[in-house]
Amino acid sequence: MLDFLVRRIAISAVTFLLITLIVFIGVRMIPGDPARVMAGTDADEAGLQEIRAKYGLTDPIPMQYARWLGLALQGDLGESIRTRESVVGIVALKLPITIQLACFSLLIAIGIAIPAGVFSAVRRNTGWDLLANAISLCGVSVPSFWLGIMLILFLSVRLHLLPASGYVPFFQDPVGNLQRMLMPAFVLGAALAAVLMRQTRNSMIEVMSANYIRTAYSKGLAEWVVIFRHALRNGLIPIVTILGLQMGALMGGAVVTEQIFVVPGFGRLIVEAVFTRDYPLVQGVVLITASTYVLINLLVDVSYSLLNPRIRVKGSSGEP
Repeated sequence: MLDFLVRRIAISAVTFLLITLIVFIGVRMIPGDPARVMAGTDADEAGLQEIRAKYGLTDPIPMQYARWLGLALQGDLGESIRTRESVVGIVALKLPITIQLACFSLLIAIGIAIPAGVFSAVRRNTGWDLLANAISLCGVSVPSFWLGIMLILFLSVRLHLLPASGYVPFFQDPVGNLQRMLMPAFVLGAALAAVLMRQTRNSMIEVMSANYIRTAYSKGLAEWVVIFRHALRNGLIPIVTILGLQMGALMGGAVVTEQIFVVPGFGRLIVEAVFTRDYPLVQGVVLITASTYVLINLLVDVSYSLLNPRIRVKGSSGEP
């Protein structure tokens, strides 16, 4: 297990370096001049050159990359060109909001998808199975922006049950925070629940046909014991993979939902940074998002052996 962890951490480190290179080059390909954004449209060429020299924009690209990477490894992601604030400070304010939204969405998705997927697999080819699959297909097909607008019109405008938009910090007003996060979390969680439900159903159907499940039934074990103690644990392995990938996707992919519900999270920050050609902020936000993917994938790989003790990866041979 230790060899496996060392190997995966080494792979993650190499992936991280490749990410930094891709992020740095990709940001430089964004059209526009950040110096002109800072100085305004009326700035003269001398003023633009002074700004470029101050922020190192005139240095060779390899020198800029080496300087940025060295500072990034020390936890210094630079200063926002637009607001003159520390990128780390800006991210520290925005990231917890999106983390809360993503975790809330995952809880909603898991609470809907796992029971529905298990029930659909156990009652395979019945009316309940067809109904669950139909609802799952609708969840995948409905655009998130349309669902968000419909929830606002129905729950906020007509029924006045929930606030239409905005954000309140949790520790300032826990009830108000949950009320404002419920609809955007449901919008994100609905699409994820549809994917998880279908994957749970397929995984459980495959596991339920295994010999050890038939043996468990032949021993006279109760159905719920066979399903939840024996089948579900093995059926969760592909589901954990999807959850890990989706958690990373939620961190950077909640742009539309955050715009609709005016949630000041990571997604809106990315859009604003790209539109203003704020190189340091874009680099910092994308780097943190990509690094989150790497970390989550590492945790997912480690969780396999915890879910299924038969899965062991030996560093010397690489055999399971």
